[in-house]
Amino acid sequence: MGQRMFVGIRPPHSIVSEISEFLAARPDMPWINEEQWHITLAFMNSVPHARTDELVERLRDGFARHEAPMIAIHGAGCFPNPSRAKVLWLRIAELTGYLGALSVTARNAANRSGASPDGKKFVPHLSVARLKNPIEATRWLRILDTFATDPWEVSEVELIASYLGEGPAGRPRYETIARLPLA
Repeated sequence: MGQRMFVGIRPPHSIVSEISEFLAARPDMPWINEEQWHITLAFMNSVPHARTDELVERLRDGFARHEAPMIAIHGAGCFPNPSRAKVLWLRIAELTGYLGALSVTARNAANRSGASPDGKKFVPHLSVARLKNPIEATRWLRILDTFATDPWEVSEVELIASYLGEGPAGRPRYETIARLPLA
């Protein structure tokens, strides 16, 4: 059995502070803990332990060819849809560069390392709430849609291990395995 991992981007502390302040004023939603905030580029349910080093090297080589994109948060969305939302998220606006290309690089590296990534369509977002039961989310989407940040440069991507049930409130605990710089 392999290790659950994902390749993601963590927002800088200044952006985390802005999001935290915005969400703290709205305590009637079970917000995700800020230590867990990230933008997922690729998720792998099972990375073979013996192939982790190979995955890191393939990711490092692939990301070294990408320029650091400028991104910002602007807008909101949910999965699967507003009438039965289980995840609320903030939309990532790509100002320069293309996060989709970073996602393709991460997925290619995973495939070549024997760690099949999930097949979900890449939607650049940062999840802020996960719900046990679906809700009608139109009101929340209107509130979250008012939030926006200044742009920031993504200078690195992380390979992160996910340990189910070991984090706050029974959520996953995350451990950074490698920091991977962009060009």
